[in-house]
Amino acid sequence: MKKLYFLLFPIVSYSQGYTSYFTGNTTNITTTTEFGVCLMGGATENDNAMTWLFQKANGGDIVVLRSTGSNGYNNYLYSGLGVTVNSVETLVITSAAGATNPYVLDKVSKAEMIWFAGGDQWNYVSYFKNNALEDLINYHVNVKSAPIGGTSAGMAILGGRYFSAQNGSVTSAQAMSNPYATNVTLAGYSGNTLPTTDFLNIPFLTNVITDTHYDNPDRRGRHATFMARFRQDYATEIYGIACNEYVAVCIGTDGRARVYGDYPNYQEFAYFIQPNCFWGVPGPYCVTGQPLTWNSIMVYKVPGTMNGDNYFDVSPSGWGYSPSPQISGGSWETWNIYNGVLNVVSGGAPSPICLLAVGENEINKFSASPNPFTNSIYLENAENAIVEIYDSLGKKVFFVMDHTSNAIDTSQFSNGLYFVKIQKEGNIETKKMIKK
Repeated sequence: MKKLYFLLFPIVSYSQGYTSYFTGNTTNITTTTEFGVCLMGGATENDNAMTWLFQKANGGDIVVLRSTGSNGYNNYLYSGLGVTVNSVETLVITSAAGATNPYVLDKVSKAEMIWFAGGDQWNYVSYFKNNALEDLINYHVNVKSAPIGGTSAGMAILGGRYFSAQNGSVTSAQAMSNPYATNVTLAGYSGNTLPTTDFLNIPFLTNVITDTHYDNPDRRGRHATFMARFRQDYATEIYGIACNEYVAVCIGTDGRARVYGDYPNYQEFAYFIQPNCFWGVPGPYCVTGQPLTWNSIMVYKVPGTMNGDNYFDVSPSGWGYSPSPQISGGSWETWNIYNGVLNVVSGGAPSPICLLAVGENEINKFSASPNPFTNSIYLENAENAIVEIYDSLGKKVFFVMDHTSNAIDTSQFSNGLYFVKIQKEGNIETKKMIKK
């Protein structure tokens, strides 16, 4: 018989910056986990989405990380979903010292699932970044292949690019009127231009910036502004995922982002946002002190259903740039921002030129061989190109801004499926390759 230990009072370590609230079996267990990430819009959790995530923890130990509040999740997660788990522990962390306390690090290292509560994302960034807790969270996802998720501020930090809220929040009107206002604080790059994340590295979310509470208040304008800034400042790909308050987006190993909600009873949508990749479309006019202008932003608006039947492909071959994008149940919108004002038009889709750019039917501008490959990939016609290689989970494993050598060393790559993306002079190709 399991020994259950329910604490009526929290374990408090004020001097060390954390408080623990524990529910369940005090004897740790280890289970076989499966990767999954759940992005929640910021209001009451969607039970079906949480159940989806919990099943990937396989009955193990759940750790809730938050910087304010108390034990509001414990009973809900331990017994409210009808999914058996070994324990639920909420760790309220109020400083970097708390984040790196040996007790906290031990609990996170043993967790089969991590959940970030809402609050202030700057607390998470300032307490968790560049220390042992950040390392453990990234290990949890990328090495243990264990599930992770978050709501509101907890969702905001899961994108590889993120709004840090270091100087407080910002409205859509404020952001569009001056994309470089002091409270438009963005992060997510290590170094000046290299597209590697500087905080959390979640599969399929490396080049994604998220936003929450999308319907209350309207955050479409500020989210588009964040994306414009990344395009302007780093000249790189950037995508957006956003949720209305009661919506959840759940991404599994197949890269399909399933959308949970209660549509049509309520207007509950997720948004998958991408710049139109047709090079004839002007990029953002994004200048300090001037209103933003950026036209032809393509958005796939997906209603959330109770069973998560509708989805959008966020894998490297997704984002609508393949000849047959894996999408279901949504509709396209075109967002245009002119002089700091957002206008939404129903209809549209990524330009046909985008589709051809990565399609197998296009006359090849670049070549990558052999396929399958072993220890090297050889490129032709790719001199001075931007070259990126992603694994099957969307993790970037190779990047060079100005390719000069024909051969790419792949001896350290594991066997499996890879996507080689080549960009040069407005031409973009993505090639599927297998390492054996």
